[in-house]
Amino acid sequence: MRWIRLAVFSVALLAAGVAAAQMPPQTVMDFGHSLVMIDLGGGAKHAFSVEVATTPAQHSQGLMYRRELAADAGMLFDFGDPQDVSMWMKNTFIPLDMVFIADDGRIVGITQRAVPQSLAIIASPQPVRAVLEINGGRASSLGIRVGDRVSGAIFGPAR
Repeated sequence: MRWIRLAVFSVALLAAGVAAAQMPPQTVMDFGHSLVMIDLGGGAKHAFSVEVATTPAQHSQGLMYRRELAADAGMLFDFGDPQDVSMWMKNTFIPLDMVFIADDGRIVGITQRAVPQSLAIIASPQPVRAVLEINGGRASSLGIRVGDRVSGAIFGPAR
């Protein structure tokens, strides 16, 4: 009988630990805000109001635990120096497009509609300065492509 109680107690502790790991962080992290502009070619441009993640803690949290994201909002992950970047969707509840941006503001890769809560690694195609996360499907609907240019925030004045 004692073994059964111990087993039940162990399972309860494990379940509580798993539930706690899936809970949102207790402190709401502050992010800076900025505007980024994507030059879509042919004179077309599109602006996004973004939160800017610059610290390792901000990079870790990103858009985790969010239930919605405005159509023209996003998060810009600034890694400072160009580097190979790997992202995932753990604890992220909305599908996202990930736009990989080189140091000069040129888009070098796009992952569309990353699957919510997936642990699959999404890697940059080359070293990048930043990743812009926007609503899933938004890059396609706006015609954002590899080779387009990003300005504003960390990439100089929005043009």
